[in-house]
Formats: sequence, structure tokens, C-alpha cells
Amino acid sequence: MTDCNCPKQVTLWEQRFIEYLKDHETDDFSHDISHFQRVWKTARKIMADETREVNPLVVLTACYFHDIVTLPKNHPDRSKSSTLAAEKTAEILDELDFPEELIADVCHAVEAHSFSANIPTRTPEAEVVQDADRMEAIGAIGLARVFYTGGKLGSRLFDPQDPWAERRELDDRTYSVDHFFCKLLTLGETMKTEPGRKIAEANTAYLQGFLDKLREELT
Repeated sequence: MTDCNCPKQVTLWEQRFIEYLKDHETDDFSHDISHFQRVWKTARKIMADETREVNPLVVLTACYFHDIVTLPKNHPDRSKSSTLAAEKTAEILDELDFPEELIADVCHAVEAHSFSANIPTRTPEAEVVQDADRMEAIGAIGLARVFYTGGKLGSRLFDPQDPWAERRELDDRTYSVDHFFCKLLTLGETMKTEPGRKIAEANTAYLQGFLDKLREELT
């Protein structure tokens, strides 16, 4: 029986996933192949310091397909994206003759990665994938993504009269900077793995440094 978790097999599956995704590219460049590759890179960093046993093939696969279906952030069914992605992932993996015994764990990791879905993680693999994906929202990549996404949604950079929402309710659909306070600065508290928490602490400090510099420029 072939060991699906040996490094060579994991690499071969990654190549197959990339080939598949190149034929199914999206116009959402915050959820493209490069995003999947970065999430997998972060997941490997987390697994390298994770004390629990984690199946790397399950993690790899969930990293590459967790956003195979993604609804816009202002879509009324946004919270269902990860469930739809899990269903689509199962179809794709069946088509690719992926090991059947691993599909359920992959689909759970896909479904549970979402912040808006708020689905409890049941496996170490799901926790690694969730942490790795959320790391994309903080740090330098997260800083770039928040304004890219805000631009796609037609959001303003910030409220020029009250950029820090001191006299109004936060509204991250209207102002991109509000998203830092609505979500990004709190993501570190949601990390499930110990390695993920350490990385998130440094990345959150980076975001806070940006906000401090922005405050300085606006004062």
C-alpha cells in the first residue's frame, strides 16, 4: 500500500492540485492559487512546531481547496461559502481519485476554516488549516488584502471625519480601516495551535504599527 503521507506523495498531490486549479482560475486575486500556496506554506511552519500528530496530506488538500467556492464579503449567504466549498471539494477529490478515507477529514477542515461560518474544529488538521488561513488576514499580506478587498467592494479607505470610530459605530463595509477593529486585530485570539498563536502575535503587532503610523499621519 502506498504511503500517501510520505513527502514525495504529498509533493505529487500538490502538483496535481496546482494543475487542476490553473484550469479553474478565479478573478478574485485574494483567493487565487498564490493564496492557497501561501496558506500551505504557513501550515507547514505550524506543523513543524506542532506537538500533535497531523496528517500533512489532509492539511495540504484543505489548504488548496478551502476557498474553491467563495462568495463576496457583502453577499447575504457569505457564511455558507465554506460549506459550499467543502461540497465542491468532495466532488473534485472524487474526480482526482484522491484517497477516499481522507476526504471526510479534508472536507471538515475546509468547512471549519471560515471565520463567518463559526464551525467548531474537530481535528488537529482543521485547526492548522484554520490558523494558517487566518494568518493571511494579518501581517503584510493581510494589510494588502484588506485594501484590495475594500477596493473591490467600493469601500472608502477611512472616515476622514472620524477615522477611529470614536463618535460613530464601526462599519467595515463602508470604511476599510474599520475592518482592523472589527476583525483583524482580534484574529490572534482565535488561533487554535500554539505555533499559530506565536506567529499571530508578531503579525498583529505589525498591523498595530501600521495603524499607529496612520494615526500619526492623520493627526
